[in-house]
Amino acid sequence: MRKKVTDEQLEESIHKYCRDLTYLAKQDRFDPITGRDKEIVDSTLILLQKGRKNVMYLAPAGVGKTALCVGLAQKIANDDVPTYLKGARVIEIDLPSMAAGTNSSAEFQERFMPLVKGVAERYHDPAYPKYILFLDEIHTIMPTCHGSAYAGLSEVMKPYLTVGDLHVIGATTRDEYRIYFEIDPAMDRRFQKIYLDVPTTDETHVILEAIKGGYEKHHKITIPSDLTALVCRLTDEHMKKRNQPDKSIIIMDGASALHVLNNGEGGELSVDAILNFMATEISVHPDALLDSRERQSLDEAAQMRAKQRDD
Repeated sequence: MRKKVTDEQLEESIHKYCRDLTYLAKQDRFDPITGRDKEIVDSTLILLQKGRKNVMYLAPAGVGKTALCVGLAQKIANDDVPTYLKGARVIEIDLPSMAAGTNSSAEFQERFMPLVKGVAERYHDPAYPKYILFLDEIHTIMPTCHGSAYAGLSEVMKPYLTVGDLHVIGATTRDEYRIYFEIDPAMDRRFQKIYLDVPTTDETHVILEAIKGGYEKHHKITIPSDLTALVCRLTDEHMKKRNQPDKSIIIMDGASALHVLNNGEGGELSVDAILNFMATEISVHPDALLDSRERQSLDEAAQMRAKQRDD
């Protein structure tokens, strides 16, 4: 059957306005996703279903909704999924990029429609892989989200969701879902919800230990485990308004950059770099973040590691 949207048109839309997370996962562009195995399995289970096969991630900002989608893309890239999803493409739609330069909702929809229509008309064709569209901040497409450049886009997608020609993963907070999504029963019942809890300090430490290799490679320094633990504890204690693991990842990355700026590449991330970078982030004096006893203990551990390297 002839497609209304050609392969070239669909690929052009994906190239211009999306990120192919599965392709990027194959290129090893992402850090390993740790601690979300159950949620990835739950996502896979929903996508395998015939009826309500769309996923909704609900969690506060910074908890890792996009990272969970990346974890699914990594599973697909590694061929670690059931046959139905082998070769699938997880496509993150960049709505700001799509809206850039448009002067009306009609003009915006002219860019959006070839993507959605092209994916939908390939859904039943076995010659094509499954396309999984990921929409972060999905509440912004609802008609009641006033001030959003994408408000009302849900009405464009609804017919395709109703007949079951799309796989969609949405992500938003619980409050925004309740305010904007739940008032539309037709959209609400198309999605199955997955709730993401904020990781504990210990769980965040496991995540940092899993991903720090990428930061060590980038900054060309070593990040000891006791300092990743320090980052997790300090961010929990002093950055109450932000969520894990995002805040700890930001501090680890920024402190590593500060260390390289002051000391050059090589060597080991210092306590001073962590304290100074974090102090700047939260506007306190570095000495207020750590008592002298713990500071001494961390310094002695660093000296011992340096001696072992020299030996």
